[in-house]
Amino acid sequence: MDINSIKGTGLTSQSSREKLIHELKGLGIKNSEVLNLISNMPRHLFLDTALASRAYENVSLPIGFKQTISQPYMVAKMTELLHETNSMNHVLEIGTGSGYQTSILSMLFKKVTTIERISTLHEQSKKKLNYLGFKNISFILGDGHLGFPNNAPYDAIIITAVADDLPETLINQLSPTGRIVLPLMHKGEQKLTKLKNTKNGIIKKIIEDVVFVPMLKGVENT
Repeated sequence: MDINSIKGTGLTSQSSREKLIHELKGLGIKNSEVLNLISNMPRHLFLDTALASRAYENVSLPIGFKQTISQPYMVAKMTELLHETNSMNHVLEIGTGSGYQTSILSMLFKKVTTIERISTLHEQSKKKLNYLGFKNISFILGDGHLGFPNNAPYDAIIITAVADDLPETLINQLSPTGRIVLPLMHKGEQKLTKLKNTKNGIIKKIIEDVVFVPMLKGVENT
């Protein structure tokens, strides 16, 4: 899908988007494809109307149910870490939330499977992304700790909530060369972490300090 075909793409100030991209570049985001998607994706449509005017600030914002839409920098950083080669076709997202990160992934991967444990957020994001014209996303209401083995293996997995440790179930759903990007607890602190699957086992790399909501178990019907 062409980014310009997404409904509502051009409804906000171009200058505010350009300012955001300039800031992201200053923070070290280098992938031009990711920057272009952040610039053109209508983030305001994934927020409550009262917060839409702040959509292109580099901040996280509330979306209800004690959840947030991640700041654009973190979306860009995690996406950049995740999408390294053109051979990656299928991504699993744990924590659909507003659906904003999902929309970015949908433009880079042939297929997206996204899991949300809060029923209202699941329904809202599904409705929003279908309205915007995305066709390559499978929406799952469920517990992210379990992944979704029916669609495995995945070339990449992104987790948008902090985990105390990585569920072995998710590692088992990776392709032989797949990778996982997630916030992970390390010595009492949250660290953005990249895990890469290799023939010799999992290679772990800590990227930077982060702050995310906790990764909870079970499904919450709201």
